[in-house]
Amino acid sequence: MCGRFVGYRKLEELAEHFPIDKTACDTVASYNIAPSQEVLAIVRRDGENWLDKYHWGLVPFWAKDITIGNRMINARAETVDQKPSFKNALKKRRGLIPADGFFEWTGAKGRKQPYYLTLLDQRPFAFAGLWEEWRDPQSESPVYKSCAIITTTASKSVQPVHHRMPAIITPAKYDRWLDPACEDPTELKDILANWIETEMVAVPVNQRVNSARQNDPANIKPLEQIEIKF
Repeated sequence: MCGRFVGYRKLEELAEHFPIDKTACDTVASYNIAPSQEVLAIVRRDGENWLDKYHWGLVPFWAKDITIGNRMINARAETVDQKPSFKNALKKRRGLIPADGFFEWTGAKGRKQPYYLTLLDQRPFAFAGLWEEWRDPQSESPVYKSCAIITTTASKSVQPVHHRMPAIITPAKYDRWLDPACEDPTELKDILANWIETEMVAVPVNQRVNSARQNDPANIKPLEQIEIKF
């Protein structure tokens, strides 16, 4: 699964790496993004790619309330086209969730060591995401925008730390992934299987990241000395 990640780029930097036409929000650096918080997402609306904020934890349009989002932070690539909570979003509401890295833990229960994982060249990347808009039929509250991150089997470079990893879309498939005209589950699952980044580097970091309240650059500073046996 993917339960914590990092995003610290300014809008100007994001625009250099991702297909953003318009923005509906500001960017704020975060070094410990946790479920239920708002995250940046690039979605296509009316033919344009919008950068906007969505709550992490997908709430399907048919949900009775938003609490279901607490259980919907991740969607498995292998079954995303079959699950009622995700299959409609897979067809029409796919997004890119910008990030700079993510955290995973390994080791014995109670003594797990956190690792920070990034691409080899340290450039920002995009998780494959799904998004929804939910309206409370009992009130006139604003639309609740939410999203989920798709995960897949870990690549060889990630397996020593965790058996799953987020599906990181390669830039060559950004446009196709965002295109709502692409509804073929076979093509979409091919992207998730064959057009994702696989070469990651993992560095051990301080256990302060275990608390989502800790949110500063120290979270991604590598430990100078550590001995972990896989």
